[in-house]
Amino acid sequence: MDLILDLLATVSRWSRSNLSEIALALVGCLLVLFGSDFKGWVEQRLGSIAGALRVPLMALLCLIGSGAALIYATPWIVKGLGQFNNYSLAPVLLVVLVLIGVVADRR
Repeated sequence: MDLILDLLATVSRWSRSNLSEIALALVGCLLVLFGSDFKGWVEQRLGSIAGALRVPLMALLCLIGSGAALIYATPWIVKGLGQFNNYSLAPVLLVVLVLIGVVADRR
C-alpha cells in the first residue's frame, strides 16, 4: 500500500510542476472535440449574412473563440486542479483523460 501511495504522490508532484501544460493540453483536447459544435453554432448565427462576409467573419469568430478559450480557460483549470492534494491529483487527471478518451471515441 505504501508503494501505491508513494507512486501517487510522485506522479502528482510531477503533474503539479507541469500543471499549466497539462491544463493547456486539456483545453486543446476539448476544443478539438467540441470545435465542430461551436463552428455549427456560429454558422447557424451567421447564416443570413452574404457569403463574401460570412466566411471571413466565421474564421474571425472561430479564431477569437478558440484563442479566448485557450487563454482564459487554462488558468481556471490550473486553479481547479491545484486544489487537489498529492494523493488525489494523479487519479483525477487519469479519470479526466479517460473521460476525454471516451467522449472522443463516441464522436
